[in-house]
Amino acid sequence: MRAFIACDLDKPLKEKLGGLICQLRRRGGDIRWVRTEGMHLTLKFLGEIREETAEKVKSALGVLARRHKPFVLNFQGTGTFPPGRKARVLWVGIKDISDLRELQEDLEKEMERLGFLREKRGFQPHLTLGRVKSSHGLGPVIEEFQKEAATVFGETEVLRLTLFQSILKPTGAEYSILGEYPLG
Repeated sequence: MRAFIACDLDKPLKEKLGGLICQLRRRGGDIRWVRTEGMHLTLKFLGEIREETAEKVKSALGVLARRHKPFVLNFQGTGTFPPGRKARVLWVGIKDISDLRELQEDLEKEMERLGFLREKRGFQPHLTLGRVKSSHGLGPVIEEFQKEAATVFGETEVLRLTLFQSILKPTGAEYSILGEYPLG
């Protein structure tokens, strides 16, 4: 199974970001937009894992989650990877990330102990809204997106870690919850 560890988002935040996606979608562009119901903040992508590995991950997450207190994340601003007109990913930023960074680093160490490779790139917390499939019609979308560079979208309270299974389909990935692990 293909799996990852993430923080789910509060419904009001998902709805606000879903509205932004609708606004951007009207501008055209060849972009695969994230479904509102599937929005999440990925902390660690595990890739293809076997059932026995999933059980070890679940056990580790139960212990790890209790070491961290719940916290609030504030979503503000927009950006792209890479920056500018050659964008491949459109994202919303996150402010005040010290608690998130601490949680993610602890998670990275625990998963490394279980045999998962440590992520080589530094942790850049962001919420992906869309992935660019081709540059066709991208200009007007980027122009509209850049208008939201300072927008405050809202907050979400991180109360738990979630282990998700990702099922790839032609219409996009679908997620199912394999386990939830309360913080604190």
